[in-house]
Amino acid sequence: QVQLVESGGGLVQPGGSLRLSCAASGTIFSINTVGWFRQAPGKQRELVAVISTGGTTTYADSVKGRFTISRDNAKNTVYLQMNSLKPEDTAVYYCNAVVLRTSGSYSPFNSWGQGTQVTVSS
Repeated sequence: QVQLVESGGGLVQPGGSLRLSCAASGTIFSINTVGWFRQAPGKQRELVAVISTGGTTTYADSVKGRFTISRDNAKNTVYLQMNSLKPEDTAVYYCNAVVLRTSGSYSPFNSWGQGTQVTVSS
């Protein structure tokens, strides 16, 4: 298992921006599709953005047009730029390498990091 370390979260007002980073201890990101997930209190963890090894991105409808996922394979790091933040974006954000299932859904396969808390509030 590769260690994942998320950072960049914090408290921001509605309409503000944050940039999250996720660093991997190994090269897992350079050879796999990577996703950003989030988990709000009392809710299941959900996938919000995915980036393939070739740079193709996919977003959940709830963040489309506001969030941008990117990757730097040389640094084994994936980023999530979050703009126009809303209170409903409040959650702990995690990253993970993922695999595309035959069902069409993405499943994480590495152990989780500690996540980074994002709180959107005035």
